[in-house]
Amino acid sequence: MLTKKIYLVRHGQTDYNLKGVVQGSGIDAPLNWNGHKQAQAFFDFYKDVPFEKVFYTGLQRTKQSVQGFIELGLPHEAIPQLNEISWGRYEGVPMTHEENHYYTDMLQKWASGDLDFAIEGGESPNLVAKRLEKGIKYILSQPEKTILICMHGRAMRVLLSLMLGYDLKFMDVFLHQNLGLYLLHQNEMGLFRIEKYNSADHLMV
Repeated sequence: MLTKKIYLVRHGQTDYNLKGVVQGSGIDAPLNWNGHKQAQAFFDFYKDVPFEKVFYTGLQRTKQSVQGFIELGLPHEAIPQLNEISWGRYEGVPMTHEENHYYTDMLQKWASGDLDFAIEGGESPNLVAKRLEKGIKYILSQPEKTILICMHGRAMRVLLSLMLGYDLKFMDVFLHQNLGLYLLHQNEMGLFRIEKYNSADHLMV
């Protein structure tokens, strides 16, 4: 018998996403016009799901992405521990060829298992995992069975790895897109399985 159903979504598009500029926990960018359109499409598609509580991060783009559900009067709460990774000196910086090379080299380090590596002034995957563990532990301790969580791309990859028991070096197997949905079921043993993987069905309508 299933004990929890978690709808996990990434926030909608921001101008930083549109321009390919890195935004992490230090950039509190709002949704752009398309991001609000994506949020409305997600709401229209899933508004009849009997959500019992809505969670989002400490950054406005996640709350804006689930605003429709909040306006229904659902209980909701910000969980700053679920904030995006800090990209340090890369936050708000356009990707030049040199910057992109540094970024891809960092991803290779992570994929090889160097999970303590961090951009200057930023967080490593291991550091992110520690705070995400606190956030998801709190959420799972709540009595609600059907919940909606909105967060961020890289943080989602780390969180999904934690929830599904993956080594963090494999986190990039969890693809994401703006307002893409992962639906997870948790059983009585506390184990999770994925029912929907980065679904964009709601954006196709």
